[in-house]
Amino acid sequence: MAMSSRVIEQAIAARSAATILRRLRHIDKDDLLTAMATGLRTGVDEILAANRADLDRGREAGMDDALLDRLTLTPERIEGMAVGLEEVARLDDPVGEVVRGWCTPLGVKVEQVRVPIGVIGIIYEARPNVTSDAAGICLKSGNACLLRGSSSALESNRTVIMAMRSRLPEEIREAVQLVEGDREVTDELMAARDYVDLLIPRGGAGLINAVVTRAKVPVIQTGTGNCHLVIDVSADVEMAIDIVVNAKTQRPSVCNAIETVLVHRGIADSAVPPLVDAMSDRGVTVHGDDESIRLDSRIVPAAPNEYDNEYLSLDLALRIVDDLEKAVDHIAKHGSGHSETIVTRSMSSQEFFTSSVDAAAVLINCSSRFVDGGEFGFGAEIGISTQKLHARGPMGLREMTTTTYVLHGDGQTRQ
Repeated sequence: MAMSSRVIEQAIAARSAATILRRLRHIDKDDLLTAMATGLRTGVDEILAANRADLDRGREAGMDDALLDRLTLTPERIEGMAVGLEEVARLDDPVGEVVRGWCTPLGVKVEQVRVPIGVIGIIYEARPNVTSDAAGICLKSGNACLLRGSSSALESNRTVIMAMRSRLPEEIREAVQLVEGDREVTDELMAARDYVDLLIPRGGAGLINAVVTRAKVPVIQTGTGNCHLVIDVSADVEMAIDIVVNAKTQRPSVCNAIETVLVHRGIADSAVPPLVDAMSDRGVTVHGDDESIRLDSRIVPAAPNEYDNEYLSLDLALRIVDDLEKAVDHIAKHGSGHSETIVTRSMSSQEFFTSSVDAAAVLINCSSRFVDGGEFGFGAEIGISTQKLHARGPMGLREMTTTTYVLHGDGQTRQ
């Protein structure tokens, strides 16, 4: 493909740096991450000044408080970004790990070995901390990154990257780059399939869908989480309500928060009123079907499309289902393949649910908020994949690698 643009120039430079990165020992990469953390601490005043400029511009443009909060950097948040890089440095390096190995009948040794993917483009919205997180995870796994942040965080991202790059040796400095420009630049990045190996979008459903539908570069789809919790007929109601409270209200704006509760008809009379009590106590509005409204008048009618969308707010959809099969059918129709939960004391219900539900994570008697790279012990996470190829679920360092088959022989030839 013949393309000539600033994005292509950046990708070519990134590939050259990635070639050097993949040869580095893990201790060398760890030293680079520690140096990048020092760069953030040294540049804190410049980063805060740049962030204030972004915030001023955001306020003038009418940005809402939630987005302004995501955009805001403080000395404490910058220190957290630096600590995050140091934590990535302490993680095990997946590069070089032998996934499996065997010998052929002629004595050729075959090993499947983890190797870096190459050049990764990351397209994300107004959260400057993603800039350092993504750079650190990519570098640790031996990948170069092209970071395409939103225009609302341009000054912040630019200064964060300058601070980190200032501590990198010149020969690998282009392994961490910011892609700047208008929408055409994003389109060029998404089309650069001979130069960029992988795209990862991080953000809302609109951003993710735009990248998935328009990109020519392979994409790992992340994020959108229309997550369900099923209260089975055999459930411990008190346990179920505790889990719903945590999964809905601990942090309602994230992708692993539940959006819908499906209640087995056989337990609805005893489960729905206390569930609505718990939600009302925490400011959650419950939107339900006609049958659930008959059980509790505090439930407001749910529009048909409310079962398809993420609320990302203190709202919860509720539906009464005839049985577990109907619950699974509802999830298949409305779910996003992220995380699905059942609360039950029945082993047969557990087995039916885990074998029937198609999702990146299936949970039994615990909160969907556990579906997180940190909670899984991965230490760092680039996002949560809801697709089925290459990576699925929380994407840690291993998910940022591919594999190569390495064959060792002693003069063997094929017969």
